[in-house]
Formats: sequence, C-alpha cells, structure tokens
Amino acid sequence: MNELLNEFSAKIKGKTVAVIGIGISNKPLIGFLLKLGAKVSAYDKKTAEQLGDIYGELKELGVKLTLGEGYLDEISEDIIFKTPGMRFDVPALEKARQRGAWVTSEMEVFFDVCPARIIAITGSDGKTTTTTLIHKFLQASGKKTRLGGNIGKPLLAECEDITEDEWIVLELSSFQLHTMRKSPDIAVITNITPNHLDVHKDYAEYIDAKKNIMAYQNADNLLVINAHNEETKKLSGAAKGRVRTFSAYCDADFQLKNGVICHKDEKVLNVSDIKIPGMHNVENYMTAIAAVYDIVPKDVFTRVAREFGGVEHRIEFVRELDGAKYYNSSIDSSPNRTLNTLKVFGDNVVMIAGGKDKGIPYDEIGPAVTEHVKTLVLIGKTADKIEDAVKKADTESRVKILRATTYPEAVVLAKESAQSGDVVILSPASTSFDMFNNFEERGNLFKQIVLNL
Repeated sequence: MNELLNEFSAKIKGKTVAVIGIGISNKPLIGFLLKLGAKVSAYDKKTAEQLGDIYGELKELGVKLTLGEGYLDEISEDIIFKTPGMRFDVPALEKARQRGAWVTSEMEVFFDVCPARIIAITGSDGKTTTTTLIHKFLQASGKKTRLGGNIGKPLLAECEDITEDEWIVLELSSFQLHTMRKSPDIAVITNITPNHLDVHKDYAEYIDAKKNIMAYQNADNLLVINAHNEETKKLSGAAKGRVRTFSAYCDADFQLKNGVICHKDEKVLNVSDIKIPGMHNVENYMTAIAAVYDIVPKDVFTRVAREFGGVEHRIEFVRELDGAKYYNSSIDSSPNRTLNTLKVFGDNVVMIAGGKDKGIPYDEIGPAVTEHVKTLVLIGKTADKIEDAVKKADTESRVKILRATTYPEAVVLAKESAQSGDVVILSPASTSFDMFNNFEERGNLFKQIVLNL
C-alpha cells in the first residue's frame, strides 16, 4: 500500500461512510471501503426489487441500505461519496457539509491516492474513442496501463496494486470534474459544445467544469486541445504547462495534410490506415496521438489504426439486410454527435432519433438531416423538437417523417422505408433516460431487434 493510500486508509478507518448510487460500478468501491475498515451505508432512489441481486449481495456484506423516494433525507455519515451525475449543491449534500461531513467522490479520492501518472480526457464529443485509443497505444507499446473513469471500472479499489511506473487513462465527464481540485499529468479536451444543460445551471458552468481538468496542472504537465473549437482554443493562454493543439480544419501542432496526419512537417499516420469511418474519428486519432506522442513509438499509431474497429454503440455496424446496412450509434446523445455521424454517410440515410431532452438547442440538426436523411423515424420526448428543427430547414419537404412509440415499431418503420443501398442508423441526438437506464441498453435493444428482423 503506497503512502498516499495509507493516509487515506487512516482517515477513513472506523468512520461512517455513505456511498450514493448503487450499481455494478459502485460495488467494488463499497467492497474497498469495507476492507479499509469503514462502516459503509449505501443510498439509492431505486427499490430493492429494482436493484435485483446486488441488494442481497450488499446486505450479506453488512452494508446498511436506504432506498426509494426521499432516500437522502436522513443521510448522516461522516464521509459521503456522491454519484458523478449528482450535483454537488443538492440540499442533502449542502446540509451534510454544514454539519461537518466530508463530501467527495470516487474520482476525487483516486486522484489523491494514485501513485501513477494520469492521462485524463474530457470533451463534449469523442472522449470515449480518444480515451480508448490512448489506452490501446500505450498497451501496444508495452506500457503498463489501466483504463477507468466513465469507461472501464472504478480504479480506487485497485489502488493497492497500482505502481508508479504505470499509466492511468481516464475518461472524465463534466459531472466528475465539477468538484475536482487536482488535474492529471496529461489533460486532453476534445471539444466543448453545449451539453448536459439539464443538469448544469447554464453553459458557463458546464465550461467551468470542463476547465477543471487543466486548472490545477503545473509547468511539467501537458494540455492537449482542439485548435478549431471556439471554447477550447481560448484555454491555451491559461495553461500552466506545455500545450499541444490538433485540428483537421486549421493550422495546429497535429493537422491533416494531403490525407496524412502530420506533426508539423513530419508524417505520422495515413488516414487510409484508419479502420473506423468519419472525419471526427480522424480528429480522435489526432487527439490521442498528441497526448502520447513522446511516450510511444511512432509505428504503434499505424498498427492500432489498422486493427481497431471502433467502440461499441459508435457507428457500429450491425448487419446488412435486403441490401441496406444497419448501424447502431446509440452514443449520439446530443445533436452535435448526430451531426458528426451524418457526415460519414451520403444522402441515403434512414434515421431513428429522439429521446430525453438535455436542455440544448436542436436548430443545427435540421440542415444536416435535410442533407443526408430520406426518412426520419422519431421516438421519445425530443421528437417534437427534432421535427420542428427539420421542418424549418426542409423547405422542399425532402425528408419523410414518421413517428413510433416503441423501439420495435421504430425499427420496423425504418426497415419498411429502406431500399437496397440505404443506411439505417440509430442516432438519437438525445439521451436515453426517457426509456432506458443508459445508452448501452438502448443500443443493445436496437441491435437485438435488427438481428431478429
């Protein structure tokens, strides 16, 4: 056990600790806290029936459970680990701070106790693919590396085994960054566009949360930013260490020249070697390369590019049926993600879209849908907003708009509309939380229905 972890262990031993949010991802955290001698309680708005097997497993471990509506009303522990998606200023947490409780998160503590070097990635779009690429680059070069944050598993529970010679690669959301007071050795911001405004009080707060990834860096650290994005290019002047820029659309340290990703005048990776489609994925490669350019051998980039087939739920090919190709891009939980996805295809798209509103505008999606989509199947709470944006842009009524109330119905409508040579894609431009627990569940259902057609 490293010295930093020893200090945390001494601080937590014998204390009452609350973990807000019960799920598979928090189960290792709860086990770890129990191992350190804490008295652990777990809180969740779900019922015992909704939690399923994990309810009984936690009971057997001696964890006190508080569930259902009003689950935070009587929270009284010394230390509280909040779930990433919960605002820091909800009344129950403010009340806890006032009585002297330490309110923290798994990721905040991980930064405090991790002895290894950390590369962390955030952004409105592209962060999962970029994070995965960085991890694969390090693996392919023989480095010891672990993947965590928004993807992978909670790494705090593994801190006893993490050594100084490792590289930790983390995908971090604005929710995880909102209360962070430490920054990684290498910070990466893919882009910043309006997102999660159903949780953040405004766009400025969302941007400030993202900026925390680089706010506490020092002169030895590295910041990688998008030179073409309005918000990220403002950040170079505030950087405390080195800065590297990337862009497929303007001058940058890593840019595109005649179909080749170049570092200044040095050729690094041929775009033709990249297996996954779309200019946004070319930029994801630029971003990931910029982060580890001095760390891994240059031939690794080409080897990974030729082998990596993409991350699940991101323009994921499902099957071909009657000459039409079906793709799952359930990760497209914002209009900007759907814009990037549509750019990959021509004007022969049948698209299923709609879901829960994040409080962000849909105006820009109208022209893109008009350009690429033949038939639009709408479902979920944002259906009206998307339809309004499309009708405003589609002055010639090019796009046929259909409505569905269930996913099986939506897929059948899409199949009936598709002809040989068309692309049928799930690209919701909205979150999944009106019908599903997460975008993975939504994407998996879509794939299951398509495979059963």
